[in-house]
Amino acid sequence: MVRFLLARPIAVFMTFMALIVFSFIVLRTLPISLLPPIDVPQIVVKVNYPNASPEAIEQNVLSPIREGLITLNGLEEMDSKAGSEVGTIRLTFDYSTQMELAYIDVNEKIDRLTNSLPEDLVRPEVIRINTSDIPVARVQVVPKEGVDEVEVSQLAENVLKKRIEQLPGVSLVDINGKKNRIISVKPNKEALAALGMTQQNVISTIQSSNADLDGISVKDGQFRYYLRLATRVDTPDDIKNLPIRTAEGAIIPLNKLAEVNYETKEMLGYHLYGEQESLVITVHKQASAKMNELMPELKASLELFRVDYPQVDFDLTQDQSNLLNAAISNLETSLLFGGIFAFAVLFLFMKDYRLPLIIGVSLPSSLVISFLIFYFFNLSINIISLSGLALGIGMLIDNAIIVLDNITRKRDEGLPIFEACVEGVNEVMGALISSVMTTLAVFIPLVFLSGISGALFFDQAVAVAAILSVSLGVAFILLPMLYLLLFGKSKKIIEKEEGPFFRRILSGYELIYSKITSSRKVAILCFAILIPLGLAVSLLLKTEGLPEIEKLDATLEIEWNEPIGALENKGRVVALLKELQGSYEQAESDVGVRQFLLFDGENSIQQAFLYLLFKDEQSKEQKIADIRSYLNDNYPEASFILGDAPNAFDQLFSSSQAYYEVRWKDLSSKEPISEEEMDPWLSQFPANSWERGPGLQKEASVVFTLRADKMATYKVPVNTIQDQISKLFGTYTITDIRRFGEITPINLKESNDRFEYLLRNTNVSASDSTSYALSEFLEYEYENHYKYITADRGGIYQSAYILDEEPEAKRSDFFSWAQTKDLGVEMTGQYFKDKENLQQLIGILLISVLLLYFILAAQFESFIQPLIVVFTLPLGIGGAFLVLWIFGASLNVMSAIGLVVMLGIMVNDAILKIDTINRLREKYDEIDSISPMEGLEKALHGAGQIRLKPILMTSITTILALIPIVFSSGLGADLQRPLVYAVIGGLTIGTFTALYFVPLAYWFFVPKKKLKALSS
Repeated sequence: MVRFLLARPIAVFMTFMALIVFSFIVLRTLPISLLPPIDVPQIVVKVNYPNASPEAIEQNVLSPIREGLITLNGLEEMDSKAGSEVGTIRLTFDYSTQMELAYIDVNEKIDRLTNSLPEDLVRPEVIRINTSDIPVARVQVVPKEGVDEVEVSQLAENVLKKRIEQLPGVSLVDINGKKNRIISVKPNKEALAALGMTQQNVISTIQSSNADLDGISVKDGQFRYYLRLATRVDTPDDIKNLPIRTAEGAIIPLNKLAEVNYETKEMLGYHLYGEQESLVITVHKQASAKMNELMPELKASLELFRVDYPQVDFDLTQDQSNLLNAAISNLETSLLFGGIFAFAVLFLFMKDYRLPLIIGVSLPSSLVISFLIFYFFNLSINIISLSGLALGIGMLIDNAIIVLDNITRKRDEGLPIFEACVEGVNEVMGALISSVMTTLAVFIPLVFLSGISGALFFDQAVAVAAILSVSLGVAFILLPMLYLLLFGKSKKIIEKEEGPFFRRILSGYELIYSKITSSRKVAILCFAILIPLGLAVSLLLKTEGLPEIEKLDATLEIEWNEPIGALENKGRVVALLKELQGSYEQAESDVGVRQFLLFDGENSIQQAFLYLLFKDEQSKEQKIADIRSYLNDNYPEASFILGDAPNAFDQLFSSSQAYYEVRWKDLSSKEPISEEEMDPWLSQFPANSWERGPGLQKEASVVFTLRADKMATYKVPVNTIQDQISKLFGTYTITDIRRFGEITPINLKESNDRFEYLLRNTNVSASDSTSYALSEFLEYEYENHYKYITADRGGIYQSAYILDEEPEAKRSDFFSWAQTKDLGVEMTGQYFKDKENLQQLIGILLISVLLLYFILAAQFESFIQPLIVVFTLPLGIGGAFLVLWIFGASLNVMSAIGLVVMLGIMVNDAILKIDTINRLREKYDEIDSISPMEGLEKALHGAGQIRLKPILMTSITTILALIPIVFSSGLGADLQRPLVYAVIGGLTIGTFTALYFVPLAYWFFVPKKKLKALSS
């Protein structure tokens, strides 16, 4: 095959050029994003039910919805949480579920349930979670002093949002902090009482004046006209001029009996930029869009906004494209330095400028052609797939060096250049294919991990498979063809004599090799001791998801645990920011209820979320300590989480589940266990360290009790009392003004007086029109009630979060505690997910090792020789662990990728070394004058000399290409540094292993008979 292709170099060259041209065309169409567009198998149903208690939301809304959704296909878990005015149901599906169909199914079931839900309930929102839901940036819209904030909200909703949505690549624009205008009506109680009227007269007048005649038409000959009442109101002035009839029959304008004005609707949440109220627009990209093209467009639009709307300030924050740019920059750096150092090392070892030139052509060619495979597998260019490409570059250089060195060696042996190219490739073809297959055998099974880890590994596995497959094609076809073209007309034959640099290295190798062979038993014992010692270093390393990177930003999540309003919440956040004034460069806060359409977390008025960007690491650490002490001193009831700001990776891998949660249900009822009964039971709870779950958290509340005896005595209907309470304390909407999709509510203005005063000074009418104080028919008391009601597919539960280091050790105690109280109990949480994932990972790695063994056994036609390759791996891993420990790095995602890169190169070197030993043994076996033992010694020594140069060149090139990252700074360097440490440590030990351990283990473990006799 190689001979056939090399006989047509022009055709092969033009074919590769065509592939490269097609790859560049495809590259322009590939989407560029931060993360692959993964369907997270979760759907959240959000319920907003103003003025409803957790009990009412659970009983009337969430319970019917849970019963209706329990039959969904692929549903694994269902959890609901009912709070004051809000409720959520989180549905978790199996990863094999088609989420498009599941989303449609959930919506259809919600539509069917609509008739069984309360009439005044707005249809529940159904939110599907996707990696593209993570915003790529946030646009801050800050009104200047004196500008109407409602008008700025309308500008953001009607203009800015639409202009940003028109940018190519934008899928969704979400807004928080909008303010809406309402018309407030405040009845004058004294004037109404003097005229013998009530506020109901005012309400009825406004309602009747805003009536509409839906669907009524009148026929006029051959024409038909739809009727519209001309008495509809549009503005506060229209309402003020409405005529109202008094009890004596006099007609007066409504403004004599009530104040009517435009006002801003009471806010349940605010967005702050710094200490100023503002709006935030989050920008979400399409899955097929290119982030590196979208962000410049967005920034250019902001510049236009600043010119077009000078009454507003704009700023761009939390730009997630920085991570992607860092990954692309690192790949470019690896290619640049890889090419430079490959050129330098090859020139140093081979002394011919044409060989580095061939490497310089093959590297970018392989990389560009790999993007064709991206296109056919519908992959995007993202951090995951880029890390896969970076992973494959090390082996790509390795393959190129091995092929070139082998062709050069064949020329040195006196073969014609064409035959040297053919023989040089054919000799190493089997070994290189085996090495690539073993790398894929280690890596690709990780795709079958359950959960989001497996979904992410798919992109990386395809990227690795793409670049390694292409690199084989380039190494077997393009490299020898280029060699033939560049050296074909050269009459000068490369000198067999090695340069002085390599001669010194060779003499050093020979010296160490002779010492090892003179005491083989001691050497193999030392290697045997190094394996467990190296692996034991892992116990000294800390483990984490992503490496510690220099983050100058932090987030603060606060739950005040007090029944405060949104305005008080905002005041507390502003006071905290004033304490920190001057220490941060940027701050933004989401206070109270968030208006984002895609927000799937808890929406509570008592919560606040702050994002802070500091000047440097030192000021950040100092201010974080100040925040802790400030909150502990001033708000001891508050609970808060303070830490580094999450990037897209953190948001993707974060789990809403507790680490270890003990749930229990009352087997005799379907209600939460009362506080009076639960608190004594909790004092006997068997965990050493635990905290209350949401179903046990309490909040202060006021409980009204109707006095039925007095209501019956004075003939006051229950609905009269309830109606008056809703007008006093709720948001009572008289009617709505609807114009072209814009809705302006007309609301009764809520009084700011204390509720006790309002109860005493508000009258209700009995059946005989006699008025009585509302307080006569109500009793109230302050109580601590459960803040949330939690439930799963089995019904209402309460729970505790276990904080012990070994929570599973108390499992039997939890069951005993529950049985004595007639409770059903179960354990759940991320602990069990992690345990399951770890078991899967161990199983998959065992399968990978077996696949690796089978491939090598087929390659070497031996059951023993593959074990030598397998035993080289722990030595390299130990070296990687040692360097990670020396430099204070951790075991994380990036260092794990580094281990795979290093193991791929190590396996490659070991396979080629054993393959060369086998070929030399076969050569010596054919010579009768050489005994099997002597032939083995010669093969081991000869293979070491032959493979010394490519092994050293591969390791040195890879290490030197990565070293600049160690001394670099910035986000990208911080991410890649653990990968670099793992590769450098593993290859340093791995090179020594390939040079000395492989021949040593071969001598001990492979039978010393002739290979032909062994195979027969």
